[in-house]
Amino acid sequence: MDGKQQTAVPGGDCGGSDQVLPERPVRVYADGIYDLFHFGHARALEQAKKEFPNTYLLVGCCNDETTHKYKGKTVMSEDERYESLRHCKWVDEVIPDAPWVINQEFIDKHQIDFVAHDSLPYADASGAGNDVYEFVKAVGKFRETKRTEGISTSDIIMRIVKDYNQYVLRNLDRGYSRKELGVSYVKEKRLRVNRRLKKLQEKVKEQQEKVGEKIQTVAKTARMSHTEWVENADRWVAGFLEMFEEGCHKMGTAIRDRIQESLRSQQLLNGIADDDEEYYEDYSDYFDDDEHEDDNVLQKQKR
Repeated sequence: MDGKQQTAVPGGDCGGSDQVLPERPVRVYADGIYDLFHFGHARALEQAKKEFPNTYLLVGCCNDETTHKYKGKTVMSEDERYESLRHCKWVDEVIPDAPWVINQEFIDKHQIDFVAHDSLPYADASGAGNDVYEFVKAVGKFRETKRTEGISTSDIIMRIVKDYNQYVLRNLDRGYSRKELGVSYVKEKRLRVNRRLKKLQEKVKEQQEKVGEKIQTVAKTARMSHTEWVENADRWVAGFLEMFEEGCHKMGTAIRDRIQESLRSQQLLNGIADDDEEYYEDYSDYFDDDEHEDDNVLQKQKR
């Protein structure tokens, strides 16, 4: 062996005899779906790359047909997922169209020394609930990596679903059509209206906070407590409203008087007899009823 020593390592995480590492780089294989590639994926691949001092990391990625059959629909296409992996600095080689279950033939073809993955059980293609990595673990070639808590493809998708409306509006603003986003005409209009209402609510709240600050400032200047200031302000506002209502009442009375006077003058010009004076009284009663009705409305508003 030209004086070079080989290193013995324990036979995987599932027991087995110790294995002697080859002098060449240790070929470690890690597989997965890698949809919406994130730092949790990258950390798992980093662990696999650093499992041995000299590691050649092969990463297998299942295609869309296999993934959709055994796991479900992906966000990214298979080509996008392959390309994302190629840009990860820990990856030496990407194996497209990776099998769902690894067998000895696949291991021999790619000269795989160890398979790295987290220890959670993943169902194989049999439908019997068997572990995908059962064979690899049995032959002592399985090396465990640790998952990164708080991040996963499912978590990212859930965030998007939770804030779906906001992402739709953002993309509408960026120039996507509602048809491209799968949004109906009514849905688009409702989202835009709701956003305007939300902005209006935020402005109102901002103004309320400013008014509150001014009230506090005036109260301090007048050496009043906040409660005293609010009570006085309420009385001042109530007094202003009473004066305003009284002014409106006087204005309405004056207008009605002007109309009645105009009608009387018109009757005199047309030579209407005085016997029809009752007509004016009835007409006047009409205005009086209307006046009472206005008073009732004002009373309701005061309540």
